[in-house]
Amino acid sequence: MDSRRSSENKDKIDWAIVFCILMLALIGLASIFVAASHDTGGASVTKQVVSQLIWYAIGIIAVAVIMQFDSEQLWKVAPYAYGFGIFLLVAVLVLYSRTYYANTGAKSWFALGPLTFQPSEVMKPAYILMMAKVVVEHNDSHPLRTVKSDWTLIGKLFAWTIPIALLLRLQNDFGTMLVFFAIMSGLIIVSGITWRIIAPLFLGVAAVGGTALTLVISNAGRSLLEKIGFQEYQFARIDTWLHPSADTSNQGYQLWQSIKAIGSGGLFGTGFNVSHVYVPVRESDMIFSVIGENFGFFGSVILIFLYFLLIYEMIRVTFDTRNVFYAFISTGVIMMILFHVFENVGMSIGLLPLTGIPLPFVSAGGSALIGNMIGIGLIMSMQYHNKSYMFGADKEFS
Repeated sequence: MDSRRSSENKDKIDWAIVFCILMLALIGLASIFVAASHDTGGASVTKQVVSQLIWYAIGIIAVAVIMQFDSEQLWKVAPYAYGFGIFLLVAVLVLYSRTYYANTGAKSWFALGPLTFQPSEVMKPAYILMMAKVVVEHNDSHPLRTVKSDWTLIGKLFAWTIPIALLLRLQNDFGTMLVFFAIMSGLIIVSGITWRIIAPLFLGVAAVGGTALTLVISNAGRSLLEKIGFQEYQFARIDTWLHPSADTSNQGYQLWQSIKAIGSGGLFGTGFNVSHVYVPVRESDMIFSVIGENFGFFGSVILIFLYFLLIYEMIRVTFDTRNVFYAFISTGVIMMILFHVFENVGMSIGLLPLTGIPLPFVSAGGSALIGNMIGIGLIMSMQYHNKSYMFGADKEFS
């Protein structure tokens, strides 16, 4: 009887997802070791690797706890999680780390002695839960879709997103704000909203982005953007992105060094712990430069393949469970991870502007890792409970 129960519990765990996370963790630990060995050395190497291992242990505990929540419980807890996240985002504006603010200009971190924590990272899965609930509730109350009801849904999604965006704006954390908008964009696409609305909406966003970029290029445009809150460092990042080799000793130094490091790796890399190019902050935001230099093009492809496999498994689990609420949760988690990977790799090779967005499960740092592990816990709870119904709606998707 006990052996049968043990077998059933094993079947409830998606071991392909576990494998992907384990491999990404090993790559991350190896890369952090390399970065620390060449940048700080000594006891700091052990400290950074052990610290990351501890965060992984906490993340595994978080996954195990989240897996115990089934869809009904997640449905009930969604507004409380969102509210608690908002509370943390407000609290950090008062209790932010003064040291971190002096170094970066962002009021986005709590500090307790040597430990720091970024509340916006754990706000991401809470936001995903709330947005999934909003979409399901709206679709259940509007079974006959109309253009008016679709616009109403978009309004609801923006209404739940704007408070977060405003708080992140006050924290001066534009990069994290983009992640929330990416999550919302993914939910808009899969929520059933007609493409007669989605296409013009996304074209409008592209037009706004193009206009903003045009304004950055011109002096008069910069003056206008400064009046609405753009900071000098944001202009510098765009300048560096457009002209990476124009100022390689100042604002463009980090990006230029990252490009040199990745380029020096060639096809097969320089070898483990063989580093010839210094890249600032490469243990966190620029960790891809370590992978590109040490393991080359093929190592980088393997890393990206692991992310592809992870996302594929997430989609497969979603279709297996056939639960509408879970489907929107899965969409949010996938968009969160996908945007992080796309932005981090893109900025490391100069395709996208620099932002403080880490590489999921690989970059050093506890806050982002815990947020991503909570997202994995939400995905794994689908197969762990595997209830193919949607309370209140009593319907599946096909």
